[in-house]
Amino acid sequence: MTTDPVRGIFTNRTLNLRSIKAIGYDMDYTLIHYRTDDLEKRAYEITRERLSRRDWPVDDLVFDPSSVVRGLAVDLELGNLVKATRFGYVIRASHGTRMLSYEQVRKAYSGTLIDLSESRYEFMNTLYSLSEGNLFAQLVDRYDAGLLPGVRSYFEIAEAVQTALDRTHVEGTLKAEIHANPDQYVVPDPEVVRTLLDQQHAGKHLMLITNADWEFADKMMQLAFDPYLPRDMTWRELFPTIIVSSGKPGFFAHDHHFYRVVDEENALLKPHRGKLEDGSVYYGGNATILEESLGLSGDEILYVGDHLFGDVHVSKSMFRWRTALILRELEGELRAVVGFQETEEVLTALMAEKADLEHKRAQLRLAALRQEHAPSGDGVDAEAPEEELASLQSLITALDDQIAPLARASGELGNSTWGPIMRAGNDKSLFARQVERYADVYTSRASNFLMETPFALLRAPRGTLPHDA
Repeated sequence: MTTDPVRGIFTNRTLNLRSIKAIGYDMDYTLIHYRTDDLEKRAYEITRERLSRRDWPVDDLVFDPSSVVRGLAVDLELGNLVKATRFGYVIRASHGTRMLSYEQVRKAYSGTLIDLSESRYEFMNTLYSLSEGNLFAQLVDRYDAGLLPGVRSYFEIAEAVQTALDRTHVEGTLKAEIHANPDQYVVPDPEVVRTLLDQQHAGKHLMLITNADWEFADKMMQLAFDPYLPRDMTWRELFPTIIVSSGKPGFFAHDHHFYRVVDEENALLKPHRGKLEDGSVYYGGNATILEESLGLSGDEILYVGDHLFGDVHVSKSMFRWRTALILRELEGELRAVVGFQETEEVLTALMAEKADLEHKRAQLRLAALRQEHAPSGDGVDAEAPEEELASLQSLITALDDQIAPLARASGELGNSTWGPIMRAGNDKSLFARQVERYADVYTSRASNFLMETPFALLRAPRGTLPHDA
């Protein structure tokens, strides 16, 4: 069992695992993790081929995994990718693939707050967004150059990319490639099997609730789970409840009917009424019937997934389930933070020194102002504050020269263009705010629950306020 601190479970709201009776899992990027750059590159290439068949000039475009990160918002009105603070203030932006300067960002978003409820914005909240955001930004460049005849807006570009990418994931080409070349795409994680076995032995009712179809889900779960299970056990025996093609987020928001898979080899379906039976495979359906079948509801159920909206937001908002968000890229970012720790301490000390000097400068400026308006003949030396102000400014400028490269390096942890997904400058990012609101806990992989027992009490840290310091 790992004790790696970057693989911890991070708690927004205290979660008592003893009180959890059922745990549901998404599959892709949750129970099964993929080599993101390879998988998203292939999704990008297949989507690019679809757009090429529409006579769009895209054949020479190349996937750039470092150009986008999860947590950006796509501004469909201006053709920008933006990173915002938890309050919606934009701190970084690119127009297409071109990063905007501070003044350009200020001009474009002065007086504008990013509100994800507006149709103007799309939120890149999953790893599947990387290929989509990359292609959108590149096509904005082509559109601006007049190379997309018949296209009238950035909205149309986004719609075309999303439609083509959805077909890429729904149709079988990419899935067939993943199954044919698992070593190229799938990251093995035997610890996730041990994690779920512990949960099963502790009396948790385990559920697989995935948007993947039955054929793909069965193949991938066999590949990822069966080699690591004891004796002749199969992955099916871990999950009494299996729901495929669930249609999340509609699974939580709509009253869709369940179908039972009656011929698993040919994926033949039969309409199902009433409670779900353990051991059967179900298609579609809705969370209300699932709760009734389990005899459980609300905070007795924990759902674990990687999709901020389709997994944790809607299950929390609609059913008050407890939620865990999987953020695989968090692991790499935390390693970068640990490696930067000594430099961060130097930066913190320099910033504190600068704050002290700026306070003294402010006091001197006030003294100079009072001196300017003091009655004549009071004997105050008018030159002294000016000389001291100049000296302080010189010290502050020297500190700025030391601080600037360190602050820049700190802001590039995780991604040299956009920085850490959970931070926006010194503030939390808009993405972090969404995680805070809807995910009770977050972690880099499902197997990190192995670091805790199924009986653990995951306590949230005491919240801090600016005046706590």
